[in-house]
Amino acid sequence: MKRIRMGVGVLNQTPFDWDGNEQRIRMAITQARDAGVTVLCLPELCITGYGCEDMFHASKLLDEAWERLEALAPASDGMVISLGLPVELRGAVYNCAALLVDGSIAGLVAKKFLAGDGLHYEPRWFKAWPSGEVATLHKGRKKYAFGDLIFDIGDLLIGFEICEDAWVAARPGSRLSLQGIDVIMNPSASHFAFGKQDIRRRLVLEGSRAFGVSYLYANLLGNEAGRIVYDGGGMVASAGTLVAETTRFSFADVGIAHSLIDVDFTRLQRARTASYEPDPREDAIRVDFDFPDLGPETFVRLQPTDYSKEEAFARVIALALFDYLRKARVRGYVVSLSGGADSTACVCLVRIMVDMAVSELGLEGAKERLGHIRAIADAPDATELTRRVLTTAYQATRNSGDVTRNAARAVAEAVGADHYELDVDALVEGYVALVEKALDRDLTWEADDIALQNIQARVRSPSIWLIANARGQILVSTSNRSEAAVGYATMDGDTSGGISPIAGIDKAFLREWLRWLETEGAPDVGPFPAVNAVNAQQPTAELRPQDEGQTDEGDLMPYPVLDAIERVAIRDKKFPEEAFAMMRVEFPEVPAETMRGWVVKFYQLWCRNQWKRERYAASFHVDDKNLDPKTWCRFPILSGGYAAELAELKRRGAS
Repeated sequence: MKRIRMGVGVLNQTPFDWDGNEQRIRMAITQARDAGVTVLCLPELCITGYGCEDMFHASKLLDEAWERLEALAPASDGMVISLGLPVELRGAVYNCAALLVDGSIAGLVAKKFLAGDGLHYEPRWFKAWPSGEVATLHKGRKKYAFGDLIFDIGDLLIGFEICEDAWVAARPGSRLSLQGIDVIMNPSASHFAFGKQDIRRRLVLEGSRAFGVSYLYANLLGNEAGRIVYDGGGMVASAGTLVAETTRFSFADVGIAHSLIDVDFTRLQRARTASYEPDPREDAIRVDFDFPDLGPETFVRLQPTDYSKEEAFARVIALALFDYLRKARVRGYVVSLSGGADSTACVCLVRIMVDMAVSELGLEGAKERLGHIRAIADAPDATELTRRVLTTAYQATRNSGDVTRNAARAVAEAVGADHYELDVDALVEGYVALVEKALDRDLTWEADDIALQNIQARVRSPSIWLIANARGQILVSTSNRSEAAVGYATMDGDTSGGISPIAGIDKAFLREWLRWLETEGAPDVGPFPAVNAVNAQQPTAELRPQDEGQTDEGDLMPYPVLDAIERVAIRDKKFPEEAFAMMRVEFPEVPAETMRGWVVKFYQLWCRNQWKRERYAASFHVDDKNLDPKTWCRFPILSGGYAAELAELKRRGAS
């Protein structure tokens, strides 16, 4: 009977943070060893970090990664451990998993299928390794097997699928299964997206069942490099059963999940399958290894923890903000709190960040992780800690009302922010008078509507930046994805900031999330009743005179419609006539000419405002509809703007 304790580790790494990354790898190995784990899988590119981008082509980075691998090899004494790193071979760089066995490097497997869609850009840096090919890597006087390898470690056969390898139709696991593999390791760097963990589980569970193996899936954790957030979710499965899973959205640096695996059982399951036709190779990398004798304990089926979309959003952004704060080594966040939905969401997310960190790490543990912020050292509780890392300011003009002022004050008090109220109307009037004198004419709402709206938003930027600079904190941009799609934002005004935590989420969902936050909230945080003052309002920029009753949806269109058009136009790449036809089906209650006008407006504003999207602050990815032109949705700044297509759409409406 062959029973082996196998495990996976999730790591919160940082690109080329050599000492930190190595320390966390050693922590994971120590925790796994203490738990009795003998076979351990750690994440993709965990030595360097996944997000090194063009630095993967720096020879110094490649050399340092190899030196760290050699330094870590002795830590595998009595264990079998997979570590990820980039490796250069004959003028090409490969994304590799090194297998360490009992203190030595047994060989390196190169990734076959590179992720090149969405925010992934692997083909820019790496070459795909051809299936079935094996080479020799020379390092000084030492030689290592390299390429498409399987390993025979003490009569335990191990193969690899590296992240994207498991997501393709011709996944390597099918061939590995026919070679009699017992264990497939999958070191991954799989970013968070809504609903993605369910897909990962299916890949892992179905892989373990169909291939008749035990499957070890390791992932990264946290905000690694600024934009991409990893939720962890490492898994161990055997013969179609999930037996262990790491905590998702954890604030810890390292997480381990493990289970005792009955290797004989998975082998017997394959033997019982009539369709299984083995084609074993004799060229496995063989390493003598003695697995410890383990008792009769067996695994149990695990019921994984799932989250609603609202709770997952709260957890992933809270983790992203926490990591950004400590990795950027800034002293906190500053938000221009307007009393509207967007800035309120940003403020509440910072408080949720604090509460979740304190809930998991304890107050002292949270303060230790944010140890670069001296001001929090003696904070007695989460509320006071929040006050010292979150500054808000309501900046009024004559077009601001008591409703938004009171809402901003109520939210700031509820979350514990250090809140200020500033009157910037005199600054607005000063700029208007200055320009009127220069132009030798009056600026009026009839002739200069956009200019008069924008100056109010822009005047708020210098003062809130001054507060941020004076406090050593980072200004939060509060733009959402729906507004980014149509450019409904003032550049150097409400788009000012160093980080934009909600720019990846649509306004319709954001409003739903605030209603959830008001009445329910996350289990370890609770509801925020104070946001009722925001939820009761119609979203408004509050930049025109109050008697005009300005609302966002009045300026644009209903947010659910805007988001639906964005989905088909940008994600699905539909042209205007196609989008119009699809919207008529999705919103049959909207008159045809009204919908036609909204579709035309969307495409015109989308094309006109690409230059704004190019300048937005870095945002966090939370779903697979992102508009970030630097990592996801590339679109020309100058284009024909669908002129012919929109003219045809209008013509059909007039005929």
